[in-house]
Amino acid sequence: MGENGAGKTTLIRLLCRFYDPEGGHVMIDGQDIRKLSTESLRRQTTVLFQEPVRYLDTVFNNIAFGDIDSKPDPARIETAARAAGADAPISRFPDTYSAVLVKWFGGAELSGGEWQRLALARAFLRQARLIILDEPTSSMDSWAEADWLARFRQLVACRTALIITHRFTTAMQADIIHVMDRGRVIESGSHEELLAAGGRYALSWTQQMRGSVSRAKSE
Repeated sequence: MGENGAGKTTLIRLLCRFYDPEGGHVMIDGQDIRKLSTESLRRQTTVLFQEPVRYLDTVFNNIAFGDIDSKPDPARIETAARAAGADAPISRFPDTYSAVLVKWFGGAELSGGEWQRLALARAFLRQARLIILDEPTSSMDSWAEADWLARFRQLVACRTALIITHRFTTAMQADIIHVMDRGRVIESGSHEELLAAGGRYALSWTQQMRGSVSRAKSE
């Protein structure tokens, strides 16, 4: 977590080796990632950025592109869709997984949150060891977010998930929350530990809770 410009997205790009750090090291399991081949690193990593790619293709292929080397079968595609909660909007289309998306070609269209769920299905399909998500619930309403969070931990069992978020409802689910400021981690701990510490996280939490109470009273 952290304010805009704190360095969260830069951290993701370093983990993906879009570029290397000018100083210091990025370590995975105690090994500098510069010693790993880029191909090997990316094969073990799944990344979903805040604005997912919208492929002008079928629903099936929009998910299958997440693991294009393995040529996934329909059963795996449908499992990934259910895991991401994308099966509900897909079921509305007469052609379901064969439906072509984006109206440019006379196809079906999805809302922003539904596209995000489709991209999540693409991310889950890869079964990578490291899953990196940038604001994965930003386009979801509170009900959809709660539904997705309720099963997310089960879906990433025995793997590492790194999530960038501005939502406390998402952060509260994490084993460890890292608060960033100006490219540095300034606080780390669980939700309860950070509230007890009374630092930046606790201050932001208090301000948000006060804002929620004020809005509720005004309504």
